[in-house]
Amino acid sequence: MDFLLSLSKRIDQFSEWVGRWVAWLVLASVLVSAGNAISRKAFNLSSNAFLEIQWYMFAAVFMLASGYTLLRQEHVKIDVFSGRFSKRTQIWIDIAGICLFLFPFVIYIITLAMPLVINAFITKEMSSNAGGLMRWPVFALLPLGLLFLGIQGVSELIKRFAFLQGMIPDPSKKPGAKTPEEEFAEFLLQKEVAARESAQMGVQK
Repeated sequence: MDFLLSLSKRIDQFSEWVGRWVAWLVLASVLVSAGNAISRKAFNLSSNAFLEIQWYMFAAVFMLASGYTLLRQEHVKIDVFSGRFSKRTQIWIDIAGICLFLFPFVIYIITLAMPLVINAFITKEMSSNAGGLMRWPVFALLPLGLLFLGIQGVSELIKRFAFLQGMIPDPSKKPGAKTPEEEFAEFLLQKEVAARESAQMGVQK
């Protein structure tokens, strides 16, 4: 299990690195969009390549950050149901979801997408729009993003089994998020501080 946890840590570091670098594509997309709008309005110049590169960058952000999103526990969960169970039961539900849904979904979509990517690469498929870009790079984002998601899924699976063995803290907790007990303790502390301040003001009067 120590080797698997080491592998999980490396996967997490990779997903973190990808997520941080992909975030810069948001800024790049905004700059390209602004530049395209300015050139169109001010100089009556425009290009379909500028429009399509925005779509490509948006697709890259959405797909390549899927593993990072899973690392950060930001994917949609049906907590209204699983929240009623004990933490161990919730972890087993996560394990079942990863094994029965996430991995088969990733494998199936990659299997479907790869022939399209390969065909677009071999035929040098181009956009049908005048001045458009080649298609295979944006097609490749789908299997690549799902590969990153599947790799992070392996890390999440390892961490959940390690949690069940008492080796690590709760891996399903969002980074920086507070537990209900911590929130309640903070509420009581704030209430106590407010009561003391109120008492001190009464004494001063």
